[in-house]
Amino acid sequence: MAGAAKPGILLVNLGTPSAPTTAAVRTYLREFLGDPRVVEIPRIIWLPILYGIILTFRPAKSAEKYAEVWTPEGSPLAVHTARQAKLLFGLLGARAKPNPPVPVEYAMRYGAPSIATGFDKLRNAGCTRIVVLPLYPQFSGSTTLSVKDALDAHLKTLSSPPEVRFIERFHNDPAYIEALARRVQRHWESHGRTYAPSGKFFMSFHGIPKRSVERGDPYERECLETARLLAGRLGLAAGDWMATFQSRFGRAEWLQPYTEPTLIEHAKAGLQRADVFCPGFPSDCLETLEELGIGAKEAFLEAGGKEFNLLTCLNEDGPWIEALAEMAMRAAA
Repeated sequence: MAGAAKPGILLVNLGTPSAPTTAAVRTYLREFLGDPRVVEIPRIIWLPILYGIILTFRPAKSAEKYAEVWTPEGSPLAVHTARQAKLLFGLLGARAKPNPPVPVEYAMRYGAPSIATGFDKLRNAGCTRIVVLPLYPQFSGSTTLSVKDALDAHLKTLSSPPEVRFIERFHNDPAYIEALARRVQRHWESHGRTYAPSGKFFMSFHGIPKRSVERGDPYERECLETARLLAGRLGLAAGDWMATFQSRFGRAEWLQPYTEPTLIEHAKAGLQRADVFCPGFPSDCLETLEELGIGAKEAFLEAGGKEFNLLTCLNEDGPWIEALAEMAMRAAA
């Protein structure tokens, strides 16, 4: 009789440059924007633009932004992801006693450590059932399926790969929603709760091209479901909150309403306070700390707003680590 499967968990995040330098950012953007899942424009059109224009001019500007949020330990996204993996390992180890702990590794879709590297660490540790958990709560072809592409490519190189359990989404998982709610509640405990008409709670999600949704990508629908569930859990009235989309790239139309223009519009209309939270980003990163915490804050205040509060992401919050454990071990069973 065959023995029970030995589980292992691989957390996968988007990725980050290795340093806040032009060269490192160029290397990262070459891999990221070269992924056909991320940019769906035909290669014959896109690659000359990428190599001839974007990789020539964008890395230096992006490096300046990364430098504003870089920490002594490194990129915020990399630091938080590594800590999440360590805390998850510790939590699962405590729960597993007296049995051996469940191995946990992390990887980046773009950059290091690669998905192949993280996966092979678990395989070499003797794991026969590996749960791959992309840290993207809402499913999208540009993120979730890109992770699956890289994973499948690696599996094809293995003569006897272990069993894989792949978590495609957790946008409506009760433990995830509870972790989000408790993060917001802690903020309100120290800053007071915001109410319309003088204040508003904004949930900002990363955007994707509108064309992707029109072609069947469920991302927008899942973002809005997360927002509704969180608003309900927090007891927010309809006028107290709003879901928006950020990080638009290029000239094509992306999901709307756009976050920063919406904040400006509300400030000009008399909104005094904006609390901004990013439910789709489990870890603080360039898009939260710089794009919102610096750029959007400045725009809101210049437009007449009086108070801008950017809530930190889930990062290392205990309820979030517990949610990861619950989702991963449920998949591993």
